[in-house]
Amino acid sequence: MNSLKVKILGLMATILILTVSLEVWHHLDAQKSMLSQLAQENGRVLAEIVRSSVITNMANGQNPEVARILEKISAEKSIAGAKIFDETGRIMVSANGDEIGDLVQTSDLLAYRAQKTSFTDTHGHEDLFKTIIPIENAPACHRCHDAETKVLGVLAVHLSLSELGAMQAQARQTTILSALAMLAVLILAISGFVIFYVDSPIRRLVTSMTRVEEGDFAAAQLTIDSSDEMAQLSEKFNRMVGRLKQLMESTVNHERELAISQQKLAHHDEIFNMNITLEERLKEIEYLNISLEERIEEIEEASYKITDLASDLESKNTTLEQVVSRLSALYKMGLAINSTMEQDKLFDLLIRKTNATLKARIGYILLLDGERQSMRVGAVVGTPEEIDRQTRIPLKPGGVSYWVVENRQPVLLQNFDEAQDFTKMSRLGFLRETVICAPLIVKDEVIGTITIANRLDGGSFTPEDLELLTTIAAQASVAIKNAQLYEEQQSTYLSTVQALVSAVEASDAYTRGHSERVTRYSLALGRALELPHDALKRLEHAAVLHDIGKIGIDISLLHKKGQLSPEDFALLQQHPLIGVRILDPIVFLKGVREIIVQHHERYDGRGYPLGVGGIEILTEARILAVADTYDAMTSDRPYRSALSQEVALQEIRDHAGSQFDPHVAEAFLSLCARGELHT
Repeated sequence: MNSLKVKILGLMATILILTVSLEVWHHLDAQKSMLSQLAQENGRVLAEIVRSSVITNMANGQNPEVARILEKISAEKSIAGAKIFDETGRIMVSANGDEIGDLVQTSDLLAYRAQKTSFTDTHGHEDLFKTIIPIENAPACHRCHDAETKVLGVLAVHLSLSELGAMQAQARQTTILSALAMLAVLILAISGFVIFYVDSPIRRLVTSMTRVEEGDFAAAQLTIDSSDEMAQLSEKFNRMVGRLKQLMESTVNHERELAISQQKLAHHDEIFNMNITLEERLKEIEYLNISLEERIEEIEEASYKITDLASDLESKNTTLEQVVSRLSALYKMGLAINSTMEQDKLFDLLIRKTNATLKARIGYILLLDGERQSMRVGAVVGTPEEIDRQTRIPLKPGGVSYWVVENRQPVLLQNFDEAQDFTKMSRLGFLRETVICAPLIVKDEVIGTITIANRLDGGSFTPEDLELLTTIAAQASVAIKNAQLYEEQQSTYLSTVQALVSAVEASDAYTRGHSERVTRYSLALGRALELPHDALKRLEHAAVLHDIGKIGIDISLLHKKGQLSPEDFALLQQHPLIGVRILDPIVFLKGVREIIVQHHERYDGRGYPLGVGGIEILTEARILAVADTYDAMTSDRPYRSALSQEVALQEIRDHAGSQFDPHVAEAFLSLCARGELHT
């Protein structure tokens, strides 16, 4: 098929389908890889923690505690089961008491014998991620087990992949539906443009030409107003048809007069006059021939106009190339906003990229707070002064975001002098000139708006700009949903580890609630020292997990009531390093691990385990050291009773500059003096 319309539409549809398909494939592949890696790291770290707890309890002779640990672990929704079996496959300890003495699944036994520590398997209709770790016979176990036995048992932890699969399927469905909707809108828009502005006028022109060939000049009249060029072409064509009609009528009249003259030739006496008349008619015919040649030249001129029309069509193709260029920019923006999973960074990157793409001076993202009927600033660029992200903007008539949230659709305001329903002064402190705004929708729920205001060149935004912003908003909504899923995964992971820390503290009346109190003190002190948001987040995680390494310390040493020997101190001082090894596989806790390993360092450099001092110690670690020491002094311990608050504060005051950072110690004492530290 050699149709220009089909060629244009086919080319654009192919480019759009390839571009959107590539983006969707890349996005789904990244999701699958990320979820698989999280499951693997979660299973391995969980198994290591459980094995450490089992070894500690077995070394202390608390074998019944092992079964209770497995029962607590199996109670988690994401854990399908936990058991310990011997090298023959016989179950020795299990969260389900009915399984003791039965044989484990063949896949678990084969994986252990093949030294495969982790793998995926299917049990029934459920997909599982299994971690197999042997419990080796250590010297501490020789009093109960034969020293010749190398392996006391094999720990098997089964994680359910159903929740991860459901999240992956939901994210995949959302991504595909968004891509299909965007593709359909773009193809329909381009198809309508080509059909209305190119194909339809040409078809009408061809039909009128056919009427001229048939001699129906009245029906050949043509009116096209879809564009200035087509209107000019139709006007020239109508003039040409009118002139051609006049020429045809004149020619017919002259031929009729010729016929009459030939009849008069029958009279001999009039032959001479008739000849003269005939010569005159011949001259007139020659004149008509000259006029006809002029009309032919006009037709050739019309042909040149048609050539100009073809040039205009090429210009339209250039416009289509600009559309493709915008799609390319949209694709690059998709890659950029999918490169981060932190919502604050995502919002900032999104608004800056959008502002640059649409060549605007001001842009901002507002997030909806349904309970307060207000919105807060998610990200902003170009406003006259720095905007506090905690600023609340009420949802009231006259606001652009209010209209978009209420109507759940984008809006284009080209000139605010004519927009009587909207206030010209924004609540962010600038005068609106021209604005486009689109809703951010996640799971059919409006979570906020993205607004771009005031072009750099002083012009007005166009419907094409609005369409591009709407597409960006749809893309951003998917990225925001992915960021929420990622933060939920992090929260689930930290909650699991925190539950283990709480379980260890709960077994000891002396340390119960220690991590919670240290976290509360640390955050209050961090805010007083004006730590940035990222540092406060790391400090919070480090305070919760700072003593997780004590899982690997003999419980009898932790409960010892007498004076600790140098050997006891050396063992106890290993718990920061043990904690770092436990958290090492968790990538996003890298900064937290550095704080944990330093929280027992001293400002004078005589701390442990690294012996660093002064500013070499992280600020968060110096804060945690003060909070941890204060709670330890004001809590009961096996070897002493709790000190009073006055005595504990005096100890901190006396050791400022030696054990503690003097600036941090002074800030802590000031908080306590003002009563702002709730103990």
